[in-house]
Amino acid sequence: MAWSFAAPPYKIVSNSSLASCPIVNSGHAHFLATEKIGARFNRFVRISSLEAPLTKTRKTQRNTNLSAKAEAASSKDSSAASTATVRDTVAAGDPDDIAAVVEDVEEETKRIAEQIEALRLENAKLQERMMMTTKAQIVPPNVIPPPGDGQKIYEQDPHLLSYKDHLEYRYAQYKSVREHIDKLEGGLEAFSRGYEKFGFNRSAEGITYREWAPGAKSVSLMGDFNNWNPIANVLVKNNDGIWETFLPNNADGTPAISNGSRVKIHMDTPSGKKDAIPAWIKFAVQAPGEIPYNGIYYDPPLEEVYQFKHPNPKRPKSLRIYEAHVGMSSTEPKVNSYTEFRDDVLPRIKKLGYNAVQLMAIQEHAYYGSFGYHVTNFYAVSSRCGTPDELKSLIDRAHELGICVLMDIVHSHASNNVLDGLNMFDGTDSHYFHPGTRGYHWMWDSRLFNYGNWEVLRFLLSNLRWWMQEYKFDGFRFDGVTSMMYTHHGLQMTFTGNYGEYFGLTTDVDAVVYLMLANDMLHGLYPDVITIGEDVSGMPTFCRPVHEGGVGFDYRLQMAIADKWIELLKKHKDEEWEMGNVVYTLTNRRWLEKCVAYAESHDQALVGDKTLAFWLMDKDMYHYMAVDGPSTPVIDRGIALHKMIRLITMALGGEGYLNFMGNEFGHPEWIDFPRWDQTLPSGKFVKGNGGSYDKCRRRFDLGDADFLRYHGLQLFDSAMNSLEEKFGFMITDHQYISRKDDRDKVIIFEKGDLVFVFNFHWQKSFTDYRVGCIKPGEYRVVLDSDERQFGGFGRIDHSSTFFSQEGWYDDRPHSFQVYSPSRTAVVYGLANSRGVGL
Repeated sequence: MAWSFAAPPYKIVSNSSLASCPIVNSGHAHFLATEKIGARFNRFVRISSLEAPLTKTRKTQRNTNLSAKAEAASSKDSSAASTATVRDTVAAGDPDDIAAVVEDVEEETKRIAEQIEALRLENAKLQERMMMTTKAQIVPPNVIPPPGDGQKIYEQDPHLLSYKDHLEYRYAQYKSVREHIDKLEGGLEAFSRGYEKFGFNRSAEGITYREWAPGAKSVSLMGDFNNWNPIANVLVKNNDGIWETFLPNNADGTPAISNGSRVKIHMDTPSGKKDAIPAWIKFAVQAPGEIPYNGIYYDPPLEEVYQFKHPNPKRPKSLRIYEAHVGMSSTEPKVNSYTEFRDDVLPRIKKLGYNAVQLMAIQEHAYYGSFGYHVTNFYAVSSRCGTPDELKSLIDRAHELGICVLMDIVHSHASNNVLDGLNMFDGTDSHYFHPGTRGYHWMWDSRLFNYGNWEVLRFLLSNLRWWMQEYKFDGFRFDGVTSMMYTHHGLQMTFTGNYGEYFGLTTDVDAVVYLMLANDMLHGLYPDVITIGEDVSGMPTFCRPVHEGGVGFDYRLQMAIADKWIELLKKHKDEEWEMGNVVYTLTNRRWLEKCVAYAESHDQALVGDKTLAFWLMDKDMYHYMAVDGPSTPVIDRGIALHKMIRLITMALGGEGYLNFMGNEFGHPEWIDFPRWDQTLPSGKFVKGNGGSYDKCRRRFDLGDADFLRYHGLQLFDSAMNSLEEKFGFMITDHQYISRKDDRDKVIIFEKGDLVFVFNFHWQKSFTDYRVGCIKPGEYRVVLDSDERQFGGFGRIDHSSTFFSQEGWYDDRPHSFQVYSPSRTAVVYGLANSRGVGL
């Protein structure tokens, strides 16, 4: 493995000269100085090559006569001289000379045989690797079914009949695209393997490179392999705007581009000449001291490629998601690695009882502070955290633990970075994106895809397939779907539930059709795949299968719940909370459309916002969290409500549950990515934090410390997950809310065989409080938020049993009486119930 790094012969732009560049609009001119990746760089940028077999040095020493004859022949043609030398030596009859020649011939023959064998072995390795990487693609795991009739949605929701014209047009567009893909590309399965056609693809003969850049006038490939010569490897353009070149293997059989070497494409475009990272690049790295990233040709030898050892887990019936960011998952102020996350964080997630991890910021993004949402290289893993194979080892370890791995995928927009990303890639603003204002998101300062473009569809669908096929992800959380589905992007728009808001002229049908194609492809090829859409609009049919006429997602991210909790904590006193309004928000979702609920996510943890723990306890968290120290009313209230809010959200909010890492124990610090002072193009000055990573980490040590009150919150979170794992109360068919009492501030409901009793009253505790239930029998406490181990006061006697009584109460045929302390949540289960054994 050889290592080198030579500076490319192109000018490095200074920070000051970037002031007018679009990259600066998000503060990109300063982020590079904040990146602490120098120490990691040599781990990622390996300029290695497949070494040719070494030629052995001849060890035979000729005698004086043979040397003299060889010298005499040196002035003649080399081959003739060599032949003459051998002939003369044999004719002379000197046994020593003859032996020396024979020995030379034998050694030369041996050397050639070794070279042939080395090439044969290298070719065998390449063939084996090609078989390994394409086997699942040549023989897909499943077949994508043909489109259905799209009529079932009207049976499920008759209100849709008033908008049938729009829905029928939408479905017709979807079917038309499917038909064209079948006719022109051999089907959606083949179409979604664009990475086998575009970018770099190696065969036994060499490397083929293709790029779609219709606006470019000329394109050439350059990099370490050709000393950054912009005219050495010129591409040829076809009628579809696709450029292509082929690089045959070297004479010794090694590839023309060595693994780990830097590559870029040089283009003459309508906007001038530029160097760009290939759009389909699989790895990109920023060298220390440089501003632009470099594309990396990543093609390690077979023995260095990570081999998956564990199959993908079966899709869980009950989804409990741990949302995580690998880079900020360390307790130390640094960028964490895939391997550290694998070894340190995955076991924690398993112990807490989550069955899925949702990884943010996996796609390469030049600006760390974008939280991974301003993607520059869609097929490349974030090099800050490690190599592609290290990410694979993380995913494989999660699968070994029985944890599904979801990727937070960003197909709703792209970074406006023109140096490293897709923006103005071929010199035009209408390449991958809509031209003009339609292609620009003014709030996110990013570019918006043109989902009606054939090659954009190929690029995005293949991107989903790439992450599933190459990295064995178990599904996706699609970011910013509301922005995709409407031309107004949900900005300055309040959705009231009127169906006309969803099906009209402001609907981006091309985007919706893309989402239908994506879900159709994923669910057809990977039956256990999980797709979650971040949609705040509540569009009907969003979570119904495509063949029924729906968009095809499995879950909608229920974003309104977190907003409701923030509203209550920010604007209302405890005595002003309306129990009916809380229940309405938690249960307000479309029939037969599943949701993932959360009390808070990464959004609330960012600097400028507040987590639930911060809203509840604020600065008291820094002084009164020691178990053996004094508490305050603020801390007591905060710890009690933190547990209650999370449990009722899990129990009533949806069929899945999500928690952002660290929030399970009330993480006391916000998230603030490293950033420097900057002046925006508008002239506004934005103060940075000195490039500090101090607030860009997770203090898991606080949740683990049993002498701190954070530990009790963490234990309760684990107990919630254990209860859900045992009883499956999120997905049970039986749910009945029997009491929403604003005077007592009590909420009571049944989920499966469990009865939940929440007392939100700030003062009152109730003795002999009657609780209605549907099933008779003996009830026991199965979860109690007031347990001392959870930071409570231990007011509930867990040895008590509660026998139901006949007689209707709160519209239930049976009831039992309990003690309900203030600010507690207690769950009761039948004594003979063993749960559902999910």
